[in-house]
Amino acid sequence: MLKGDPELDFTEGVSCNEVLDLFLASSADGIAIFDMQDCFRRINPTFTYIFGYTEEEVLGRNIAEMPNPVSVIDIIREVKKGRVYSNLNTIRYHKDGRQLDIAVSYSPFRDSNGKVMGIIAVLRDITELKEMERELIQIKKLYNLITENTTDMIKIYTKDYEVLYASPSHHTELGVSPETLKGQKLEKLIQPINDEPVDELLQRIAKNGKSEIIQAKTRTKQNEFMHIESNISPIYNEANEIDLFLKISRNIDDRIKNDEVLRNLDRLSIIGQMAASIAHEIKNPLTALKGFSKLLQYSDAKERQAEYLTIIMDELKNIDKSVNEFLALAKPQAVELKSSSLFSIINSSIKMLRSDAYIHNVKIIHSIEEDDYFLKCNPDQLQQAFMNFFKNAIEAMSDGGLIHCCISETEEDMVEVQISDSGMGIEPEILHYLGTPFYTTKDKGIGLGLTVSNKIIQEHNGTMQIDSTPGHGTIVTVQLPKFTQQ
Repeated sequence: MLKGDPELDFTEGVSCNEVLDLFLASSADGIAIFDMQDCFRRINPTFTYIFGYTEEEVLGRNIAEMPNPVSVIDIIREVKKGRVYSNLNTIRYHKDGRQLDIAVSYSPFRDSNGKVMGIIAVLRDITELKEMERELIQIKKLYNLITENTTDMIKIYTKDYEVLYASPSHHTELGVSPETLKGQKLEKLIQPINDEPVDELLQRIAKNGKSEIIQAKTRTKQNEFMHIESNISPIYNEANEIDLFLKISRNIDDRIKNDEVLRNLDRLSIIGQMAASIAHEIKNPLTALKGFSKLLQYSDAKERQAEYLTIIMDELKNIDKSVNEFLALAKPQAVELKSSSLFSIINSSIKMLRSDAYIHNVKIIHSIEEDDYFLKCNPDQLQQAFMNFFKNAIEAMSDGGLIHCCISETEEDMVEVQISDSGMGIEPEILHYLGTPFYTTKDKGIGLGLTVSNKIIQEHNGTMQIDSTPGHGTIVTVQLPKFTQQ
């Protein structure tokens, strides 16, 4: 209050006791006033709320009668000498016996001459705060236990994509000290397997605000590549803005090798089952070669000889093309993602199975739009996947039938391929297990076709769905991201 200014003298006409009562009643902290004999003289409503006692149960009682720490008596003795204590963390007890965490400040209460007349204690219930603090400590211990002992490689990045923290597992897995990783940029540390630029990946995560799982390669201390699977998630601050990024990675070298083994097994299975088709594809041109070779042997006319030689060369080219296609399936080249025509992949798959379809009295019908679609893919792998789908459809129709192949574009810049057959369909309880390694409903085969095909589709950022109704056939729907050529 500024003396001399009547407008600011809001205590005019109000007694000191009334001001004190107002102060005690409005305080969010518990307040107790003791006399020099250590007896309670005043307490406020917050004090009664904190400890559960009524005024009648407290006033006039000596502080030693209350459930307080032994040290309180010593503190009170020092306060009487003029000492002040601030924010002492103490353990007190509620009337019902509950333990409370209480922060207490003690001050001497003086008269106009400066003589200590009593003690004022200000008490704040910090039980919830302390409980949260203990939980945070426990969480931190658990976090440290996990990060220091897990084989997963954990990194925290700033919003500028620089390493802020790297778990000790980086030394175990990569031979790299976590300290040396701090400050390094994410794009310098990983190389996505699908060759997507890292900055585009990070911008998409930041824009969508959702975590993404990617497969990438990173280098070990020995400068060797390790295949990793990483889950990159944004971390938000109190303003709901992305503040950090969390990346959890694990070594998937063994999984990559196992996937390759499964692909090879599936590829060998396809080749074995296609032996009759291979023989048919080569036998027809050989029959023509044999016939025209005999004609050439007995013909003297040069015009006829030239005609026969042209036919022979064409048939040899057909044999060479068929053999090369089968070799590409049996021994594919190194994995390389490139822009490839989806129509070409589908047509090659159908052509490879043309004889097999003929033998089973199955007709494959195309229903495609005029414009071709291009995918950034490994065409050999996708051809292997689609051949599996067509083979399954052919084998599902023992008495012959129709296979429809429809290709269209969805609204999400995806290309959709639907392969439907008119076979016997699949029971719901069996449909659930399709795609499980080595699970098969056929008398022949090793049960890897759908497993490998689904894996190939997933690695191309696509999806595969199988719908079937017993007695009404099966529909395989594949969606793959369309590639726009620059």
